[in-house]
Amino acid sequence: MEEPRASQLSPELVRLASAYGVATEYQGWRGDAVHADPATVIAVLGALGVDASTPEAARAALAAHDEERRARLLPPVLVLRSGRESGFTVNVPTGHRVDLWIELENGGVRRDVGPGPGRGSLDDVGGAHRIPGDLPLGWHTLHARCLPLPEVELGSGGVPSVAGEGIRASCPIAITPAVLPTLATRAWGYMVQLYSLPSRRSWGIGDLADLADLAVWSARTQGAGFVLVNPLHAASPVPPVEPSPYLPVSRRFPDPMYVRVEAVPEFAYLTPVERAVAEELKAEAGDGHDGAEHLDRDAVRVAKREALALVHKVPRSIGRDADYRAFIEREGQWLTDFATWCALVEEYGPSWRTWPADLHDPDSAAVEAERARLAGTIDFHRWTQWVLAEQLRSAQRAATDAGMPVGIVHDLAVGVHPDGADAWVLGSARGGGVLALGATGGAPPDAMNQLGQDWNQPPWHPLRLAEAGYAPYRELLRAVFRHAGAVRVDHVLGLFRFWWVPKGNSPTEGAYVRYDHEAMVGILALEAHRAGAVVIGEDLGTVEPWVRTHLAERGILGTSVLWFERDDKGRPLPPEQWRETSLATVTTHDLPPTAARLAGEHIDLWERLHLLARDADTERAEDLADREQWLELLRRRGYLRPGAGERETIEALHRLLAATPCKLLGVWLPDGVGDRRPQNLPGTWNQYPNWLLPVADAEGRHVYLEDLPVNPRGVSLARAFRGM
Repeated sequence: MEEPRASQLSPELVRLASAYGVATEYQGWRGDAVHADPATVIAVLGALGVDASTPEAARAALAAHDEERRARLLPPVLVLRSGRESGFTVNVPTGHRVDLWIELENGGVRRDVGPGPGRGSLDDVGGAHRIPGDLPLGWHTLHARCLPLPEVELGSGGVPSVAGEGIRASCPIAITPAVLPTLATRAWGYMVQLYSLPSRRSWGIGDLADLADLAVWSARTQGAGFVLVNPLHAASPVPPVEPSPYLPVSRRFPDPMYVRVEAVPEFAYLTPVERAVAEELKAEAGDGHDGAEHLDRDAVRVAKREALALVHKVPRSIGRDADYRAFIEREGQWLTDFATWCALVEEYGPSWRTWPADLHDPDSAAVEAERARLAGTIDFHRWTQWVLAEQLRSAQRAATDAGMPVGIVHDLAVGVHPDGADAWVLGSARGGGVLALGATGGAPPDAMNQLGQDWNQPPWHPLRLAEAGYAPYRELLRAVFRHAGAVRVDHVLGLFRFWWVPKGNSPTEGAYVRYDHEAMVGILALEAHRAGAVVIGEDLGTVEPWVRTHLAERGILGTSVLWFERDDKGRPLPPEQWRETSLATVTTHDLPPTAARLAGEHIDLWERLHLLARDADTERAEDLADREQWLELLRRRGYLRPGAGERETIEALHRLLAATPCKLLGVWLPDGVGDRRPQNLPGTWNQYPNWLLPVADAEGRHVYLEDLPVNPRGVSLARAFRGM
């Protein structure tokens, strides 16, 4: 089918799309220009709340957009870099003068908000003004007041003091780090889907106590500097549970499934009968001894919910109760909303869109009545978040106390489930509609997914997010950074542009929507700076070249996967030419484990599941040639002897990683024990047990946390990083 051309878009539609950041064309994975269909552009604009259904409607929407911008005294928000004097525009009504001052986050007032270059005094009608470059890092507030001429006098503190209020406006200013500090040392560490590596003490899946043990063991005995885990974001409190950790109900709060019940201090005060009940529940969850082929999240969730309810009833000491009350106060309305959603899910089902209509609005009288009726359940869900915060803090402290320079690396998912708590609140009027519920995020067609991808996640609405001063975004980042030594941002390209798929469209019928990347990346850098944490951007896939440059300039690490690192002629990139500012790995959770890739088993799996776009023999030949290029590089560099087996080859690939200048080096933990099964197979749903497989060895036997110190493959693989 012939692709639609840009000329099919009316001039009004092109201008309107540009005004709202909707791209009408992009460069496809084959390097060609792909033009958006007019119907797709109209649908994406509709998801943004803009009517472009007819040329007349498009003209009216563009006029309204321009008028709104002219009528605004100040921008909705300013996100600026430290050390740079920055300009902004003030739209002052005719016959008025503007007075500007900045209220600093930690107190004090700055009045040196001057006119732009070539301008006169502040008596000017408006236009370009400047923010001084020496403001401290943080969130400040720019205030403006317009008053009719003549001049006004200043009162105490340098703030205008006149009769009458005039026209007032204010906007937040974020002063962000120009660049995050570079890691002082290189470090390597394990990457693991935490749920897949239980200990024999945990409740069928890996938990936060297991995470602390893994960190301490790998640091003390192998010299590891970090452990990178899957997103620990919350899933539904009732079964069936979405298995993917990348499709949570909330990114703001973690999942109670990861609590170690026995580590909650009040557990020690259960009665003998209650403790016996807890032991029975643990056995029902699968306590690490059942050897089931797949993990049973539903069983774990139900069992832990009942056990934690027993612990919740135990009276807290006065000190712990004071800590709990302080936690509730700190988390505020965000926590109350999340706990309310959890309680309503237990009453009415997992999707808020199927609840009674008067419960769709978090601020409705019906929801307020339910909050009163379900107060005890809501308190339980608030309490579990406090327990999680304690155990997350303990895991990071254990990691750094063991000598890890980074500690726990948390993973920030791209988005959230449309039926979840974040969508319920942030898609509502009170939430400012900052999640666009009329579309989902995804990816356009590429070499791996030629039909495109729909991730079923409502994207951030860029304009409404700015109108909200980016508050939901910065609160999310603060929560994720709070107990992290580093954060990996999945699909960091989404901070620049995101593939929007309007509801009812296929993934190919989407368009890119651009975001204010200076704001999105700047706020990310600011919150990382405040937490003293490292940021890793997952920048794989189709990337505009300047994006990686921008991230590197801000001190944000990229992601380098061995199989994708090639020069401009398609040859394996020599290790010394890899990016220094990067997390380098051989494979990831979305790719075949290295043992399977070396044997070509992933092609066999794709063939069985009918996922190949070409015939299997062609795929096998291409894969073999690709693999052989890397093996030849290993042999030339002396990392691999002729005739080496699978285990030696995996170790050689990791020695090549160690020879790169990359700041962080990651080892997919299943590679360390010989697991051959991918944890996730992109492009599949129920054809493959994505996110449900426990770590296993080369023979398919379960590997528990306690098995790692005596696993010869893992112990040997860690030696590849000695003397880095």
